[in-house]
This record gives sequence, structure tokens and C-alpha cells, in this order.
Amino acid sequence: MARTSTDRRIAVLGLGRFGGSLAVEMVRRGWEVTGIDAGAQAVQAYADRLSHTAVADTTDEEALRQLGVAEMTHAVVGVGTFLEVSILTTSLLADFGIPTIWAKAVSRQHARILERVGAHHVVLPEHEMGERVAHLVTGHILNFIEFEDDYAIVKTRAPQEAINRTLAASGLRSKYGVTVVSVKRPGEPFTYATADTLVYAGDILIIAGRTQQVEAFADLA
Repeated sequence: MARTSTDRRIAVLGLGRFGGSLAVEMVRRGWEVTGIDAGAQAVQAYADRLSHTAVADTTDEEALRQLGVAEMTHAVVGVGTFLEVSILTTSLLADFGIPTIWAKAVSRQHARILERVGAHHVVLPEHEMGERVAHLVTGHILNFIEFEDDYAIVKTRAPQEAINRTLAASGLRSKYGVTVVSVKRPGEPFTYATADTLVYAGDILIIAGRTQQVEAFADLA
């Protein structure tokens, strides 16, 4: 089957905790998921939850071609522990010309190698979760998402100096270099923030800015 821009087929190679969870979520979102793993037990665990499953060596070019992987627009390499398998699998997917390849890495060095052999996106789940939880443990940050280029979005409580003042009056952006994107009152949904938004005690703010700046701002709470 030829690739199309609306193709919603994806191959997940490696059905460990990361790959298996991702595969199930993709099915929930309406994608046709082919789950592949070298272990029969792992494949059996997801056989009833995925569109297609197969026991196969993910470094075997012919096996992947027979399973239709070479024609897909999306693929995820969930193999992480076995570095050689992870790298060879990613390289093979790149040789297939798959437009979007995600791969799991267990270290930054591993991530760099995966990018060099053809992965378009690399994730380090344990490292990224460790950083996120470290921010949450302080109690000042309620949620933390960091992007590339030193940019982050944070969910935090409104600081005392912003309470009973509009965002324009408190001047948070000019003083701390952060942008208040949204405000949530207890028992109410989030609303987009404007210069005239009045902040009350107990409000939750969604702020965006440089990582160091949003961290410093959250500490005010």
C-alpha cells in the first residue's frame, strides 16, 4: 500500500513498557498499529489490543518488508536496552525511507547515535521523567514541560504580588521575563489570560518562557 499524507498506520518495534504503552495509546487514538517484538511473550501480551502483532527480529530487513513496515509513514523504535538492536533497527527504517521515525534512547550518547543513523525524533523517557519529577517534588511547580532551545511551560500557583491585580498592573512579564498564558480559578476551567485578567488568591497560572526564568517565577509561590 502506497504512503499517503493521511496515512494512519504505524509500526512499533519493541513492545516493552515504553513501546507497548505507546502502541495501545495510538490504537485508542484511531491508528492502525503493527506491534513487533522478538519475544513471543511480549507480543502475546498485546495481541488483543493492537491491530496487528508479530514475532520478528526487528533487524531483519526481509521480515519487516513482509510485515509492511517499509511502506509506512510512521515508525517507533521502542527497543532501548539492547543498543545494537536499537541502532540497527533505526538504521533499517531510515533505509526504507520512512518519513517519521521516533526512537527511544537510554543515554544522550545513544540518542546522538540514533539521530546520526536516521531517527527524526529521539526521546529519553527515564531522563525526561526524572527532570520533570524533580521540578514537581519542590511543590512550587504543579506541572512542567520543557521544549528544545531552553523553553518551558509551567503550571504553578499565583504569587502573592500578583493577587488582586491585573496582569498589566503586576508587570510579571517585564519583571520576570515570563508570559502568563492562562489562568484557572478554583472550580472553574482555564481561561486565556489578557492584560486585563485579574488574579485572585488560589488561582493557578500557566506560564511560558526560558526554563530558568519560569523556574525562578514558580519559586515565588
